Amino acid sequence: MIKQIVSGTVYGVVLNDRASLGKIGEALEAAPYKGAPQAPAMYIKPANTRVACGAAVNLPKGVKTVEVGATIGLVMGRAAARLNRANALDAVAGIVLAGDLSLPHDSYYRPAIREKCFDGSLPLCSVKPLVDLANLQLTTEIDGKVVEQRSLADLIRDPAQLLVDVTEFMTLSQGDVLLVGVSYMAPQAGAGSQVKISAEGVGSLQFSIAGAQA
Repeated sequence: MIKQIVSGTVYGVVLNDRASLGKIGEALEAAPYKGAPQAPAMYIKPANTRVACGAAVNLPKGVKTVEVGATIGLVMGRAAARLNRANALDAVAGIVLAGDLSLPHDSYYRPAIREKCFDGSLPLCSVKPLVDLANLQLTTEIDGKVVEQRSLADLIRDPAQLLVDVTEFMTLSQGDVLLVGVSYMAPQAGAGSQVKISAEGVGSLQFSIAGAQA
């Protein structure tokens, strides 16, 4: 099923929620950012990052913890360019729960290739039917303890608007996945941790964090 989900490219965005902008605070107005993003700040999660529910994710050598960014991925059912709000979600075939893992880092100014693109850093569940995303709440548990609850109501660009803004300058293809955004400085998990991400009406995604690679 995972091969079916990720038949295309997986794109993500950062700084797409008010809580994250609040965490950065006044530093966002200073160099090098000089203000909040005027368009979606995007990155790619390449094929090596994708693993299925139940996977054990190996940390890179020398790394002890990883940030767990709970998010929703919009799975495109057709090619989409220059969408509008009225039809944006019509192009979505379904959604996936995703654990967008990142090595802890403070800055988004430079492409965080090493931090976001290590092997296994994107656990994904199977495709679920599209549900009402307006107030969907994501819950992250590490070793059975709730460490974060976030609502998609806090998104700066909600899923429909994010699709509009992204497809204004690029075409999304059938099978592509667009992650709607992760928390800045998300909760961290260490080697041996069991992680569960869930959302009512969608289900859950579970995976574990293994030790660093030899």
